[in-house]
Amino acid sequence: MQPDLSCLSPVAAPAASPGHRQHPEHQVVESLAGGRMTVELDGHCLADSRDVIRLAEDGQPARFYFPRDEVQMQFLKPSLKTTSCPFKGTATYFDIRTKDAKVEDAVWSYEDPFEEHAALKGRLAFDVAASAALVIRSLP
Repeated sequence: MQPDLSCLSPVAAPAASPGHRQHPEHQVVESLAGGRMTVELDGHCLADSRDVIRLAEDGQPARFYFPRDEVQMQFLKPSLKTTSCPFKGTATYFDIRTKDAKVEDAVWSYEDPFEEHAALKGRLAFDVAASAALVIRSLP
């Protein structure tokens, strides 16, 4: 005789973000980047980590999200800019300021992402398109 499992509720999957509800075919895939990665601007090391999340999203270049505690936050100043992504949530931005350079809105973070992308919470991504001097490197 089989046990009656009807009283057990199934494990609920994370609620779909608005973007995924409208476009379930759209891929937003997180994975560990593996290895050590750094971010540099004009000789200043802004981030250095072995715990980086690589985000691959349809139609976008790969983005790398660094843990906040491995980013040199003294070089980042909060910006007034925010953007809304229907797949990940609301992003807040930072300017980079070093002794020699200022790059506006070059860094963003999802402080309260949709549940599907909770691993991005509080991590920081750098936009290399914001400055030719901003470089993300993958090291051994």
